[in-house]
Amino acid sequence: MSVWTFYLRLIGATIIALVIGGPAYAQTKLKWAHVYEVTEPYHTEALWAASEIKKRTNGKFDIAVFPASQLGNENQLNEGLGLGAVDIVYVGINFVAATYQPLGITGAPFMLRDLNHWKAYRDSKLFSDLVQGYDEKTRHKIVALTYYGQRHVTANKPIRKPEDMKGMRLRVPPAPLFLMFAQSVGAKATPIAFSDVYTALQQGLVDGQENPLPTIMAKKFYEVQSHIVLTGHITESMVTVVGSHVWNKLTPDEQKLFADTLKEAAARATEAIEASERVLAGEFKKLGKTVVEPDREAFRKAAIPLHNDASAGAGWTRAQYDELQALK
Repeated sequence: MSVWTFYLRLIGATIIALVIGGPAYAQTKLKWAHVYEVTEPYHTEALWAASEIKKRTNGKFDIAVFPASQLGNENQLNEGLGLGAVDIVYVGINFVAATYQPLGITGAPFMLRDLNHWKAYRDSKLFSDLVQGYDEKTRHKIVALTYYGQRHVTANKPIRKPEDMKGMRLRVPPAPLFLMFAQSVGAKATPIAFSDVYTALQQGLVDGQENPLPTIMAKKFYEVQSHIVLTGHITESMVTVVGSHVWNKLTPDEQKLFADTLKEAAARATEAIEASERVLAGEFKKLGKTVVEPDREAFRKAAIPLHNDASAGAGWTRAQYDELQALK
């Protein structure tokens, strides 16, 4: 065998090996971070989506999911996305509104009528337009909207009308728009990171907090609060955001695959949260908690005057507000 023949065969074998082993060498590892517990649908569906993306791309993308604030709170995750420290995040709608205010429109108290109104918004041109505005401002890509649930108040006393919350030290997430609900009822808003809420309640640093029933159960807030008050004051959402440093490197086919898979995961989580909300009030009663059905109309009337008040956190136009309210 001549030297040239040997080298030609060696080169050919190397090319074949590279082709066969290509996906392993080209594998991209990504970090998906959020603040929710491992038992919650957001996490289990993130694991499902990560597995599906890996499978559908023949192993090209290997996504590790970091739950329970392991990589920071929501504000830190937002910052981490811009720095490239995380690649995909779940972020509450009021946290992205801190970057692009119009997206917070559904995070105002009693802005949405019910879950059907939320679904109409999710599928609307209004939502698509607001997402585009966020994408253009941040260069990150919102790919899905997930139902987080109706937010309710927990306390160590019965609350039946807005006046019952006057002066109450209410834990709210550290995002500006959450102050609107506290303002509407005269409560003292106390921003505390999600991971610290249980301890703050336990130590009496705050008198109560507000979250959807599935979150109250998953985070065990009922252990340190005696009353579950079904205010349903915010129909909450969170978005799945892919960092620009990842999205812009994906091919068009890969972008579609990511978007389709992450939307499917959002739909699956939404269904699970909707189902759990239907039964959890009864579960809290079984645990010995007092479940209160307050005068929701009184709470709604207290909130509506703030809907378009910029000083209260409103960052949308009147036209956007009217478009949202017109959705059926």
